[in-house]
Amino acid sequence: MTIRVRFAPSPTGFLHIGGVRTALFNYLFARHNKGVFMLRIEDTDEERSTAESVKAIFDGMEWTKLNWDEGPMRDGSEIGPHKPYLQSARADQGIYKKYIDQLLAEGKAYKCYCTPEELEAARQEAIAKKLPPRYNGKCKHLTGAQRAELEAKGRKPAVRFNMPKEGLAGWNDLIRGEVVFASKDLYDLVIQKTSGYPTYNFACVIDDHLMDITHVIRGDDHISNTPAQIQMYRAFGWNPPEFAHLSMIHGPDGTKLSKRHGATSVIEYQKMGYLPEAVVNYLALLGWSTSDSQQIFAPGELEQKFDIKGCQKSPAIFDPAKLEWMNGEYIRMAPVGKVTDLAMPFIKEAGIKVDGVPREKLEAVIELEHEKYKRLTEVPGLIKFFFAEPEFDPAAVEKVLKKPEARGVLEGMAEAYEKLTPFAEAELEKAARDYAASKNLKTGQIFHPVRVAVSGLTHGPTLFKMLELMGKDVVVKRLKNAVKFI
Repeated sequence: MTIRVRFAPSPTGFLHIGGVRTALFNYLFARHNKGVFMLRIEDTDEERSTAESVKAIFDGMEWTKLNWDEGPMRDGSEIGPHKPYLQSARADQGIYKKYIDQLLAEGKAYKCYCTPEELEAARQEAIAKKLPPRYNGKCKHLTGAQRAELEAKGRKPAVRFNMPKEGLAGWNDLIRGEVVFASKDLYDLVIQKTSGYPTYNFACVIDDHLMDITHVIRGDDHISNTPAQIQMYRAFGWNPPEFAHLSMIHGPDGTKLSKRHGATSVIEYQKMGYLPEAVVNYLALLGWSTSDSQQIFAPGELEQKFDIKGCQKSPAIFDPAKLEWMNGEYIRMAPVGKVTDLAMPFIKEAGIKVDGVPREKLEAVIELEHEKYKRLTEVPGLIKFFFAEPEFDPAAVEKVLKKPEARGVLEGMAEAYEKLTPFAEAELEKAARDYAASKNLKTGQIFHPVRVAVSGLTHGPTLFKMLELMGKDVVVKRLKNAVKFI
């Protein structure tokens, strides 16, 4: 048997971190088992589904490099033998209607003419009687004449599944073990809306069967849907796929992950300067682990080591601090050329003009602070002073430049550096130390004013390598400007 799994998002908003985690686990399960990973767009919510949200799904999947083997493509084409992969297109082709008609003909479904107002009134009545607020089966036993009368009044029917009331609906969950629901606790859910479009629970059963899905891996918020779907499989005489329900993702406070915990859209993490490899690595560890609790994975290693038996039942905690730490690790592991390429959009967005800067110099500047970056958004702030006049930090001015000896030090170092050849790290440091000795000053009384004068800051990369990369003309000019500033 070929393993076949699917990621089936609804395009009703941005691609959530939790959705990407679900996609990732399906992707890893397929790759580990040499199976097929499918993308299916479940866009049967006519009011909320948008083309913009479909684009957000493509953006998120492509950024995290979760490449699918079958499904729709950004250019409107589709790959795979089970086209179309958009449920709206499948509905328009009448794929679901065929199976709705079959259930109606067999008495396993019925038409429901209740209005939203009537349904809400019945719901409130049930709540008042301390009964489960579910559909009461009002339309289940309508006669043909009664249905005709309602349709003559313009009532458009939905279709409800005639849920069996005897026995059990259960499955052996690959993560949670045996899960069982009593059929009497299930209700006659709508499987086709008045618009003629199928509902989620019905369409995914039909599609998973027709698309030969062998395993359904999804969040545990779907556990309540699974028994009803199993009953539909039984109604058609089909074998259901195997199910695995992933633990929910919670914020650090233990509540369901939401915007109050920070960004939840995966593309927001791209904008915040995270590397896709780091995000994927981190998401893989939300609810899954290896036996030795490995944290960082080399390319291809997740696919090799992923085992659904390593998934946990309890909620996973999303820790932004750990994600940032992991991102820093990935940045440090990346060659400086790659870091430069990835940081370039952030550098340009910050208004730093580097178009005329030789690539070799730009990489050397970025490499100076390579060990410090946790996110790509930090790069512009740490290199800006190389390419623009420094903005003096008021605290640095107060602490360093206002000291009595600062002006004389800057004048002396400007003169010394103007004569220095070659203008290289070792020679720059020797000149500074020689000047300190000649004036009977501590080296810190030289180093600190020079740093603030050329960068505006009291901290930064290795001082003399920094001066070398800036070049003689820039350094001398800034030292003299700082004297004027004082």
